Amino acid sequence: MITNSALLTLAQWLSPAYPVGAFSYSHGLEWAIEAQQVTNATTFRDWLRDILIHGTGRNDAILLCHAYRANTPDDIDELARAFAPSAERLLETEQQGAAFCRTTAAIWGNSLPALTYPVALGYAAARHGIPLPQTVAMYLHAFASNLTSAAIRLVPLGQTEGQTVLTALAPLCETLAQDAPHLPLDALGGAVMLADVASMKHETQYTRLFRS
Repeated sequence: MITNSALLTLAQWLSPAYPVGAFSYSHGLEWAIEAQQVTNATTFRDWLRDILIHGTGRNDAILLCHAYRANTPDDIDELARAFAPSAERLLETEQQGAAFCRTTAAIWGNSLPALTYPVALGYAAARHGIPLPQTVAMYLHAFASNLTSAAIRLVPLGQTEGQTVLTALAPLCETLAQDAPHLPLDALGGAVMLADVASMKHETQYTRLFRS
């Protein structure tokens, strides 16, 4: 059972108010919209679902779980960096993770190295006694929420359309969170080639609002 204190700490960590700068990253979505791969709520839902199942969502969940159980996060963090498919994706996870570690250390007094984001969250959650299932589920939901917010601004989608997509994908976040703790590091991989290419193309996109 998760206590109210642990739940509120996790909600604070994954809130848009927590200064990790998640709002400034689109995960390649900005280029996908420019290339008209994502044009409405339906194509955004499909794009996000594939990333959750076959890309960063699943990989981050696996990395988070292994970091949660690790005595030291160094080896898992190196693996997380190696699996970033582009310079911008690496920047995204490095910068958010470093910001998370700085803020968490400053508030709670825990000494944390500059880790990639899912590794940092998993490692910190274990040391704060926050249960793993809720940590993974809420991390995935926050990831999906951030990209939904980007889609609302970029496609553009209406607020109701965006929230409808997020509601439709919430059960998927729960399913992935249930599966991830049982998966080995050998299960890491990806099959979202267009999303990976989008993150590479975004590096040279002429007009950009987002950092990735």
